[in-house]
Amino acid sequence: MKDDARPLAPRAATGAAGLISVAPMMDWTDRHCRTFHRTLSRTAWLYTEMVTTQAILHGDRERLLGRGEEGERVALQLGGSDPEALARCARIGAAFGYQAINLNCGCPSDRVQQGAFGACLMADPARVATAVAAMKDAVDLPVTVKHRIGIDHSEDYGFVRDFVGTVGAAGCSHFIVHARNAWLDGLSPKENREIPPLRPEVVHRLAADFPSCSFEINGGLQSLADGLAAAQGLAGAMFGRAAYHQPYLLSEVDGTTAPGRSEVVERMVVYLVARRPEGVLVRHVARHLLGLYHGEPAARRWRRMLSDSVALAQDDPGLLLRARDEVEAAARRMPLSEAA
Repeated sequence: MKDDARPLAPRAATGAAGLISVAPMMDWTDRHCRTFHRTLSRTAWLYTEMVTTQAILHGDRERLLGRGEEGERVALQLGGSDPEALARCARIGAAFGYQAINLNCGCPSDRVQQGAFGACLMADPARVATAVAAMKDAVDLPVTVKHRIGIDHSEDYGFVRDFVGTVGAAGCSHFIVHARNAWLDGLSPKENREIPPLRPEVVHRLAADFPSCSFEINGGLQSLADGLAAAQGLAGAMFGRAAYHQPYLLSEVDGTTAPGRSEVVERMVVYLVARRPEGVLVRHVARHLLGLYHGEPAARRWRRMLSDSVALAQDDPGLLLRARDEVEAAARRMPLSEAA
């Protein structure tokens, strides 16, 4: 087994947390979304959507794993429970240029449960440990685990402590912890992100009990300030929906002057034009940019223009620039009360 003591990422320029990352989100964090987020932060870690081992082994790998222009600090999140299949997929992910492999032990959806992976894997830490060891033997990359603090209604700290201890002994040194339980029955995935109570103190207790491991906190973080406060004493913070719906918060991560929204739009148009021979359409990119002007005057107009089905059907990259120009002109005439 490889001895992997490397940190997942260097300390961010903010100095208040070791790293800031954007969570893997199904149907959202595709290559175009990650490229967009990279225009806002050079140092944030970005994650793919969860990709199952069966999809990788039997599906269109270029479609599933192909890269945009998100550069480095990108992790592939795998969904699966078979150690051999996970090891094979880790090797494939490494060949596609991902810098870390993450195992999903937190998703509570029915489909994931039927495949015997995701959050239900927390009930079988020995299997997770075997899978981690197999992936670490397969690739010279950090292998990390994203998990919940428990499953169903039990709030027994010993459950998550033993999970981390078993998986950590197999060589996982970085854990991303969504600070809620996963209720496997009775809640939708959306409700599982909102209803089980947040207990961030559990993540801090894990960090105290396992000082040789690093812990990143996830769940309920609505601003960069929230994340930095929650991550005090931890390795860092992972943002989910907030980073998607309010993406410009990522512009504060590097601690340096970030491109303005207008420049971000221009960069994404350049990306879109360059990728059109690969079949990338305006709608593939525009949907990820809907939140770019969140909180700004004329934000509604921006979202409306980029959601217009007639305009999107014309598939003209200039739509983004026209929307940008109209929104910024309108903002100069519009009171802040009409934003968002």
